[in-house]
Amino acid sequence: MFVAIPFPEIDPAVFTIPALALGDFSIGPFPLRWYALAYIVGLLLAWRYASYLISKDRLWSGANGKSPVSRDDLDDFVFWAMMGVLIGGRLGYILFYQLPFEPDRIFSDPLMIFKMWEGGMSFHGGLIGVAFAMAYTAQQRGLSLLSLSDIGAATAPIALFLGRIANFINGELYGRPTDAPWGIRFPVFDFNIHKWFYQDALGAPLGSKVPVHPSQLYEAALEGFLLFTIISVAVWKFKIYRKPGLATGIFLVGYASARTIVENFREPDAHIGFLPGGFLTMGMLLSLPMVIGGLYLIRRSFKPNGGKRTPNTESAN
Repeated sequence: MFVAIPFPEIDPAVFTIPALALGDFSIGPFPLRWYALAYIVGLLLAWRYASYLISKDRLWSGANGKSPVSRDDLDDFVFWAMMGVLIGGRLGYILFYQLPFEPDRIFSDPLMIFKMWEGGMSFHGGLIGVAFAMAYTAQQRGLSLLSLSDIGAATAPIALFLGRIANFINGELYGRPTDAPWGIRFPVFDFNIHKWFYQDALGAPLGSKVPVHPSQLYEAALEGFLLFTIISVAVWKFKIYRKPGLATGIFLVGYASARTIVENFREPDAHIGFLPGGFLTMGMLLSLPMVIGGLYLIRRSFKPNGGKRTPNTESAN
């Protein structure tokens, strides 16, 4: 028999700006949701922590032992990183999760691509977007791409942690059925009637009808807290910023490993399910290139001169 922990019924909107009446027309209401707040606070905290990291000369081994990234460089990058997260996250969701499985939905309503407020963001798409932002910033400002990505690797888990907590508050991306004592039965929040409820629509449950794993909290713990702790210890105790690319490699492998583990407890997307074979999910598949790339960067960082080739003086003569 399933025993569930009562779900903490937290309004998915932190607060709501009431509708504004303009004659016969009205605008709003405008809810500020926890997920949007997680993006904002996560960005600000990551920005603050990154500023602190680049101010500590002892962590770096560049010219005069100073960070190769200045405060102005960082401020410029944060703007492009934010754009990369939003644009990459949305396009990644469309390309990875919608177009291959529900093409008719996109072709019948192309404007849905821009409707971020209706949900649908991909971490892997956001990662690609941030990678482009890093490459652009590094090229424009003459920076080391790996040093810039190492800073991002140390700060990204902060935003990941907050984002998964917001997923939990929203009652979305929950896990598979379980009889574990910490299983939770998730209801659905309806903004029209402003309350939580359980309901079937055309025979399909809108909320979880049985206790399920709180997989959002598993991801917050692994992708957020644990990964942040591992990279922080590596940065502050073992000075891994002196090996460009190592922090990035640890992040890529760490996130992919955490995501793959939690995917075994998380309910696959309803419109996708399991991929052919019956056990892989889209999240697992998209994490595989991260493992390959991360292991490459870790191996490269331990080579002399970071794997860069040095001129052969004998052949030059």
